Amino acid sequence: MYTMRPYDAFLLISFGGPEANEDVIPFLENVTHGRGIPRERLAEVGEHYYLFDGVSPINQQCRELLAEIRSDFSANDVDLPVYWGNRFWDPMLTDTVAQMAKDGVRRVVAMATSAYSNYSSHRAYLNDIATAQEAVGPDAPRIDLIRPFFDHPGFVEPLVEHTRAALDRLPAGKRAGARLLFSAHSIPTAMAEASGSPHQDYGPEGAYVAQLAEVARLVVERLGSGHDYDLVYQSRSGPPSQPWLEPDINDRLRDLSEEGVSAVVVVPHGFVSDHMEVKYDLDNEARETAQELGMDMVRAGTPGTHPAFVSMVRELVAERADPHASRAGLGNVPGCPEESNDCCQRG
Repeated sequence: MYTMRPYDAFLLISFGGPEANEDVIPFLENVTHGRGIPRERLAEVGEHYYLFDGVSPINQQCRELLAEIRSDFSANDVDLPVYWGNRFWDPMLTDTVAQMAKDGVRRVVAMATSAYSNYSSHRAYLNDIATAQEAVGPDAPRIDLIRPFFDHPGFVEPLVEHTRAALDRLPAGKRAGARLLFSAHSIPTAMAEASGSPHQDYGPEGAYVAQLAEVARLVVERLGSGHDYDLVYQSRSGPPSQPWLEPDINDRLRDLSEEGVSAVVVVPHGFVSDHMEVKYDLDNEARETAQELGMDMVRAGTPGTHPAFVSMVRELVAERADPHASRAGLGNVPGCPEESNDCCQRG
């Protein structure tokens, strides 16, 4: 049995996504609010969602994860009600915080659906929590976010399992020579350099790149296959004049084709579920690039609702509840301290 004092509720915080064609532009306006993005650019991005009838996979994936978390909590005598709030679409985080206050919830342990340390995946969630609490007022509960969990076995081991399964889906004669491409969301290089705790040395590229590289190393090490691998990026959205993390996966596929590589497995280790950036940018765009090059490409699955990932949530909640609990971790790259107020700046 797990003792979760001082917490009296669990909160899943995610990005959110549209669930109908008429939701798409309002959702994108929420995401880009205050950034001066031209409406024609929003319409261009919206076309990605219209390919899926305006439905982003992320909300349903959150529902499925929440169902598994509830089941796991119940099976392990964790008596915490489970709530869900999104940053940019229903259910909105501020509405969920208001509901928790109405329900008498006073102390909440929260998980963001992002494993790494950078502004967008860590600090922005902390900022949105604070904004929601301010909007709700003095009755808003205290909300503590669990740490970035990139090196937790419950995140890494599903990636190992899914990568091995993806290799097995390649033609038998191409498996041994297949290149592994570990793909994550690109961010501005200045943001990457400012990621993580300023009190830790992550190298010149910052915590985000160091953590991504460490997870790739851990997965390959546990595969024991000796495959060559690369760290690549996807989903760039900034102006051409602003430096972002590279190489883009499509550019790297072209380079590998010229080098004679004929088969790749793409491992979306920067993501916890198969949401739109995975379904469109990898399953559509990168796959089209591979097909044009005559290259075999298989995409590995994300952790999703893998049992180890679901158990990880409970373990991290218990860790956050007990300041003396040992931290489960496989790698040598630190994340952000739970109470840090200066980590993961915008850059």
